[in-house]
Amino acid sequence: MAFMAIAEERSFRGAARRLGMSPSALSHSMRSLEQRLGARLLHRTTRSVAPTEAGQALLERLGPPIAEVGDAVRDVGAFQQQPRGLLRINMPRTAAQLTVMPRLTAFRAAYPDIRLDLVIDDSITDVIAKGFDLGIRSGAIVQQDMIAVPLTADLRMAVVAAPSYFAERQLPRTPADLSGHDCLTYRWYESGALHPWRFDGPDGPLDVIVDSVMTANDTNLLLDGALQGCGVALLLESLVQEHIAAGALQRVLADWCKPISGFHLYYPSRRHMPAAMRAFIDWMRFPSQFIAHS
Repeated sequence: MAFMAIAEERSFRGAARRLGMSPSALSHSMRSLEQRLGARLLHRTTRSVAPTEAGQALLERLGPPIAEVGDAVRDVGAFQQQPRGLLRINMPRTAAQLTVMPRLTAFRAAYPDIRLDLVIDDSITDVIAKGFDLGIRSGAIVQQDMIAVPLTADLRMAVVAAPSYFAERQLPRTPADLSGHDCLTYRWYESGALHPWRFDGPDGPLDVIVDSVMTANDTNLLLDGALQGCGVALLLESLVQEHIAAGALQRVLADWCKPISGFHLYYPSRRHMPAAMRAFIDWMRFPSQFIAHS
């Protein structure tokens, strides 16, 4: 505030330097303030400037709240410069398991002043509208107005069921054969929409309508259902590959499942990014560099 700067500097010239204004512009601003208040706030002579009684009273009333504002501004600045504070991150469960959790212990050791609120959400969510700082999703569904940072290689889907299930049914040779099978399908909670059973054949993408004997909005439940022999599930390859290797699940239609865009970390803008957010993004992009030097 111009008045406070003049009163503290006891000089128009010193206050102008402090505020980055010309002395004439500062003098005009001060005259306008006195006219609006209908009171003289400063005694002016050719040698000095000092508050009047009214000016001193105003100075004493303004001082504490202005100081609090200054402290608040400095606190905000600290968030921009020092990695600290709360980060809220929204992601599907599989993304958390593949990207965040393997790097979490080392990140917490490197940045103990950053607190993380990790929210598991398998739906397609507007993370900014819901108050999150960052989101993680397949690059194929990240909105175009977001800045997206790749975290994994391309992903693949896998059609799987327990060997006990296939022991009693004919193995599907093409996606169309799934019409005769019990299927376990992901359903988005908010919209109620079913995840499509989408494949890539010689003639391009192919969507198949299946008989969904069970739907769930949690991929782990679908995995459990497949392991128990309840039916056929379409899940991320990374989620089921260890069960396939162990013989607990059998994979079919592998040639019909082409790679899809991997998981991406995304956020709305690089402008005025808090230091904690920048630290997390850099850690997720280049984890080996940080771990090697931590």
